[in-house]
Amino acid sequence: MATNPPPFAAFEWMIAWRYLRARRAEGGVSVMTWISLVGITLAVFALIATLAVRSGFRAEFVDTILGANAHVTVYKSGAVNAQGQIDRTISDYQELALRLADVDGVIRTAPLVKGQVMANLRSRNAGVEVFGIHQENLKELPRIANPETGRGNIDDFGNGIAIGSGVARELGAVVGDKIKIISPNGVKTAFGTSPRINAYEVVYVFSAGRYDIDRTRVYLPFAEAQSFFNRDGVADEIEVMVTEPDAVDDMALDLLRAGGERTLLWTWRDASGGFLRALEVEDNVMFIILSILVLIAAMNIVSGLIMLVKNKGRDIGILRTMGLTEGSVLRVFFICGAFTGVLGTVLGVALGCLFAIYIDPVFSFVNMVMGGGVWDPSIRGIYHLPAKLELADVMSAVMLSLGLSFVVTIFPARRAARMNPVEALRYE
Repeated sequence: MATNPPPFAAFEWMIAWRYLRARRAEGGVSVMTWISLVGITLAVFALIATLAVRSGFRAEFVDTILGANAHVTVYKSGAVNAQGQIDRTISDYQELALRLADVDGVIRTAPLVKGQVMANLRSRNAGVEVFGIHQENLKELPRIANPETGRGNIDDFGNGIAIGSGVARELGAVVGDKIKIISPNGVKTAFGTSPRINAYEVVYVFSAGRYDIDRTRVYLPFAEAQSFFNRDGVADEIEVMVTEPDAVDDMALDLLRAGGERTLLWTWRDASGGFLRALEVEDNVMFIILSILVLIAAMNIVSGLIMLVKNKGRDIGILRTMGLTEGSVLRVFFICGAFTGVLGTVLGVALGCLFAIYIDPVFSFVNMVMGGGVWDPSIRGIYHLPAKLELADVMSAVMLSLGLSFVVTIFPARRAARMNPVEALRYE
């Protein structure tokens, strides 16, 4: 008793392979099939490259935030002092820092004094933001105390000032120069408030990897900042670092309890949440657009396979009269169409991964061809175009491409399977 062969038997693969190898004059693979192969390859490449750049940009952006800024900033709401002025300073900053450090998940706390001033060196000026901080706390900021990107000696911070690379470039300053810090809120006299001007030696130049940070930020020793900004015995805020920055919102209640009355919080998500949400929306839109490109490329498989079915009508009639079932004919042409999708996906993944791995030389070549200035850090915020390959992104591109390729292949394959052998051989 004869039994039906199992699906995707060896003879089905053999017939499909012969059709794929056949020359166009023999009714083999058409130019449309090659176009669909190239289209799928380029679509998958573009999808993986875009996802890698998206992941790299977000990772780099968040890392520069978390590596140079407080994960949580603790400050106080305004209170009216004896002079009738609104006072937001923290007088018990040492005790508050210790209480916050006892909260589970907090790894470091540091009191800060902050103020906006003008920096001057010779005839060049720059508006900067001064952070008054203890030396041991400054050395715990990974993006600031980085010996690979910093210049000078951070251990000399107690004797001078640390400035961002953008500030140094704006002023033309190098390690060893003395820059003037000018504050309009200086010494109060009978004739009003006179500006305060102090000169400090540049002992360290840092590069945090963010243009806005490097261009505007300088660090002063905490005690010196208190004196310069008339903050004797007080701090402006407490900088808090936590072990899990992504879960910082879950710690808000504990931090508020430890802070006591008038305590307010400002997390890194509050500071950059709008940008991150916009980035997420852009990511989703780009994925949808590139998915449509993959679909368009996959639809070309239909055209190529329909032409193959038309050219192989006589062969289909002969195969059916020899006993091939509709299922076998369907699987033969499904293999022909799916092979294009699989090969295009493999080539696209290879190109996309190579692009992500070698993005620096690729971008350098593009920048050279375009004459420079392709990437403006003052607009993008970071200094280079990053890329980060993630398995989930690659797999999503692979599944999308293969899924669409397999689905669109079914329709012309069913048409071939349902072809009437009598009609196929009538004019032969």
